[in-house]
Amino acid sequence: MDYFSVEQGRTMPGLKLVLTAGVPGPWGESAKAVLKAKGIAYVPVLQEMGTDNAPLVAWTGHRNAPIVVHDGEPPRTGWAEILMLAERLKPEPALVPADVGARADMLGLCQLICGERGLGWNRRLMMTGDLIRQVQAAGADEPPLVTLLRGYGYTDAEYAAAPGRVAALLRHLADRLRAQQERGSAYFLGDGLTALDLYWTCFSALLDPLPQDVNPMPDMVRWLYQNQNDVIAAAMDPILFAHRDRIYRENIGLPLDY
Repeated sequence: MDYFSVEQGRTMPGLKLVLTAGVPGPWGESAKAVLKAKGIAYVPVLQEMGTDNAPLVAWTGHRNAPIVVHDGEPPRTGWAEILMLAERLKPEPALVPADVGARADMLGLCQLICGERGLGWNRRLMMTGDLIRQVQAAGADEPPLVTLLRGYGYTDAEYAAAPGRVAALLRHLADRLRAQQERGSAYFLGDGLTALDLYWTCFSALLDPLPQDVNPMPDMVRWLYQNQNDVIAAAMDPILFAHRDRIYRENIGLPLDY
């Protein structure tokens, strides 16, 4: 993907999406998938992983990605904020159900994938712990990346609890998808694509990233993303990853470009 600098992007018209270059971060990939599904064009703006991103902070007040900037509105960083902006800018095709019960159901499951203490959050805790243990085994000083990751609530107790939390969610999602398929639906909710399908697909990379020919990741990132835990491996039902593969093919597109 060709990125514009912060200095370029902040003066350009249209919706801006700040992304971390070079890695398929699930929050950023999800934002891209939502905008693509809605047919909303955006200007990709560069965020550099592991730096202070001072120009970005001066523009948006944030140093991490993704960030969506739309006209004179406050920058949006949360998955739900970005989703709801996309729904407002282009209501069709809807990715959030209109029915209140279905809407609450979907947003709750999305929170368990994207939100604090959700799938992505817990996998990040596990990655942090894996890096810490690797550095300690080598007798090396912690690199800046580890210091950065520690800021997301890492403790040894959280690291130990994370696999069980992820596995419980995977079992729930597999049960739901199996029930949906038994009633004739190919999606997690209702009979059509919702944001839940997109978020699961993008966040599944933290467990089983796609092959290098369609997802050219740096070796260290791939090592971190791949599941390293037997508790999670036992819950990785093939039905979830068959669904993931179909959503990539039919809705997100391959190869991935970041």
